[in-house]
Amino acid sequence: MKKKRETVGKISSELMQKSHENTHTPIEQMKEQLKDFEKNIDECIARGKKDFINDFYIVVVTKKERLLQNVLRNFFYPRQTCPTPEWDQTVYKYNRKNGCVEFLWVVPAKDICDLLIANALDLPPEQRDLLEFVMDYNDGTLLMLAKKLNGEADDSPLLVKG
Repeated sequence: MKKKRETVGKISSELMQKSHENTHTPIEQMKEQLKDFEKNIDECIARGKKDFINDFYIVVVTKKERLLQNVLRNFFYPRQTCPTPEWDQTVYKYNRKNGCVEFLWVVPAKDICDLLIANALDLPPEQRDLLEFVMDYNDGTLLMLAKKLNGEADDSPLLVKG
């Protein structure tokens, strides 16, 4: 007998009803969405290997559903050029020669960035690396890294679109 699958809408509605009793912090929400992350990264690498002959980048964009605010989705896609750093983004570089994946950065949602900065002095040690990425995003360090990886001059006004 085939098990009936529930829709995301139904699950979201049930969670919203329970949310009055059990609210989640932005950090807890980020942890929940990482359940199938590694599997999706592997699938994205496989797509990138088919599409590109050289090194490529794996971009993960996190989005909230418009109608279901407690539903977060990650979208994984490979691209040839390093993307412009943005909120809700994680970026890796795949080195085809040695088959290694290098983690470049993660920039969480704006509200999480604001929360991290506002509580910078009181953050637990495990969140300090994330704060560093947020600060690198804010001061332009990540943008300069993206330009360097794309072979652009530091003063170039635009990144290469991929």
